[in-house]
Amino acid sequence: MGKLFLVPTPIGNLEDMTFRAIKVLKEVDLILAEDTRTSGKLLKHFEIDTPLQSHHMHNEHKQLDAIIQKLEEGTTLALISDAGTPAISDPGFLLTRACVQNNIEVECLPGATAFVPALVNSGLPNDRFVFEGFLPVKKGRQTRLETLAEEKRTLVFYESPHKLVKTLTQFGEYFGTDRPISVSRELTKLYEETVRGTVAEVLKHFETKPPKGEFVIVVAGKQ
Repeated sequence: MGKLFLVPTPIGNLEDMTFRAIKVLKEVDLILAEDTRTSGKLLKHFEIDTPLQSHHMHNEHKQLDAIIQKLEEGTTLALISDAGTPAISDPGFLLTRACVQNNIEVECLPGATAFVPALVNSGLPNDRFVFEGFLPVKKGRQTRLETLAEEKRTLVFYESPHKLVKTLTQFGEYFGTDRPISVSRELTKLYEETVRGTVAEVLKHFETKPPKGEFVIVVAGKQ
């Protein structure tokens, strides 16, 4: 029986790659990558020549049975996403679940995940929090926001630059414009930035300064 390794990759700074992650990626038989072009650059940098296979949200359902068969035949696999820890708003859950259901060993290495540093440096309570990832684009978005407006734990979201202002505007409508909030962008990269304040203050900042990069939004729970 083979084994599946879930291997985090840097979210920006290549120095966040762990020694163990490099070792595992060199030793497995095959690496499943969200984007082989992106991962190819990472592997080249660390002199890893293990074969790559594309595995992303558009083909993960179709590949599932074949990958499970490989694992059952003794193949060792590593799954990586473009950045961060697999299955956290990235492919990985379906394969992990299938391995568990088929009694195939799964091991997840610790490593980079964008929401952890954003939550910790927000200055908002982090003893209890809710990770929401990306909000629904259309269907169910309003209902989700109405429900979360009553949540007392700190809320954590991912958001893309072209939707940030719209999302912050909706937070003002559903959570109140005076709700404390922290927005981090480009974590671990050269232009890393965290903006803290009320929803109104942070919204004003990004209305005058066009959003660039990937964002993590941390919102205080209802008091």
